[in-house]
Amino acid sequence: MAFNKKIGRSARPAVWQSPRPTVWHSGATDIFCKFNIVQNLLMRYEMSMNKNWKILQPDKNSVTKICNILKCSPVLATVLVNRNILSHADASRFLSNSLNNLRPPFSIKDMDVAVRRIHSAIINHEKILILGDYDVDGITATVILLEFLQYAGADVSFYIPHRIKEGYSLQTSHISDYALPNRIGLIITVDCGSGSHDAVRLAQDSGTDVIITDHHNIPDEMPPATAVVNPKRQDCTAGFDNLAGVGVAFCLLICLRKYLRDLNFWQDRPEPNLKNFCDLVALGTVADVVPLVGENRMFSKTGLEIIKEGGRPGISALIKACGISNNAVDSGDIAFRLAPRLNAAGRMDHAKKAVKLLTTDDPETAASIARSLNHLNQERQSIEKKMFEEIIDDLKHHPDMLRQSTLVLSSSGWHEGVLGIVASKVVEKYFRPTVLIATKNGIGKGSGRSIQGVDIHAGLVACADDLEFFGGHSMAAGLTIRADNIATFQKNFEN
Repeated sequence: MAFNKKIGRSARPAVWQSPRPTVWHSGATDIFCKFNIVQNLLMRYEMSMNKNWKILQPDKNSVTKICNILKCSPVLATVLVNRNILSHADASRFLSNSLNNLRPPFSIKDMDVAVRRIHSAIINHEKILILGDYDVDGITATVILLEFLQYAGADVSFYIPHRIKEGYSLQTSHISDYALPNRIGLIITVDCGSGSHDAVRLAQDSGTDVIITDHHNIPDEMPPATAVVNPKRQDCTAGFDNLAGVGVAFCLLICLRKYLRDLNFWQDRPEPNLKNFCDLVALGTVADVVPLVGENRMFSKTGLEIIKEGGRPGISALIKACGISNNAVDSGDIAFRLAPRLNAAGRMDHAKKAVKLLTTDDPETAASIARSLNHLNQERQSIEKKMFEEIIDDLKHHPDMLRQSTLVLSSSGWHEGVLGIVASKVVEKYFRPTVLIATKNGIGKGSGRSIQGVDIHAGLVACADDLEFFGGHSMAAGLTIRADNIATFQKNFEN
């Protein structure tokens, strides 16, 4: 079972590696080494000239206080103060960074309702359906919940929509075409569902309960679900706002395990060690680019330790497919090597391929899937490069578009699966909120990315009348729009 699985190892990608230590020799080698150092320094200087560095100035009294409390160096105290860590308790928690310091997540709104309903579904042998998102966050959240419920003896299956054919989140078609014919008693969404009002209403009216677990912004009116476990609810003051979708799912498992423990549920089987899921929680957390602070930092640190120990065949195979070594894996490896390959499944094919990779016990099966994902990722890179170059060329020929503070671009020839990645590159190059829309048969599917300080989700809320569907958070969002509304949306989004 998953509770005995761990993960393979990886190495720091070349782009993040420190320069090779220089060994000083005489003659030509000496000159060559010095040249490399000068070249490296010039490169770093050039890179720094393109960045707007902000040097934090800590409060000197606070630094002195932390030095005295912890008996530590001024350098460490400065780092802590600059992170607003000012008390002995906060500093100890930050430095130990252990799961033992995890705040109890029972205070998250509707968590108690969710665990009671799941327990009822387990003991009454109801069919449970996990509906996840198709990115790494949603995939890993799907896997941890699936494996936990399987271990608990639940009748559980999963469903991840096809990115292009079905789109994002829980849809009414998932209820009418899948949940009802298969007599699903309980649907649990992971990393999605906060905007699925119509689908939730249809399910609930049809006798299928829905529990939403998500971390995306919630519209003013919440879906009429049995429980909405989302730390970003306006009435939730638990303080877990930075969690990724997999982090919310992991907190659900923490609470569910304890609830079952209090009912003596684990008498006939060993209680699962949730730490063994932290490899997947780290993957989803880092891949979703949420702030690595608080719980996210704990999850990622613990998960990286498990990854280095090895164990889960799927990630071991994926690491090997990346062509990197089996040690010193870090968050950079997850962000720039593992995550893109896992995401390639949902972008170019179907995310269930990534779920199979992460759940298989067979190394040969894992190796085969990893090679397939590697190929899909290469295909994705080629399409992405062509699309980005097309946008740059288009903007060169229409410089007036760069006089606007936002960019809304559309094309019938774009691949829907790479819109978000290319939008991020456009934002990086032109430093303005960007929405890219791929159109087909009169309907546009779009992805938006933003800059720090500009809430793109709020911008979409202001343009809600132009859109068929949208969701996301301050830095990233997705939308569906009628093609004939794009021009109006472009104008309103700019304003």
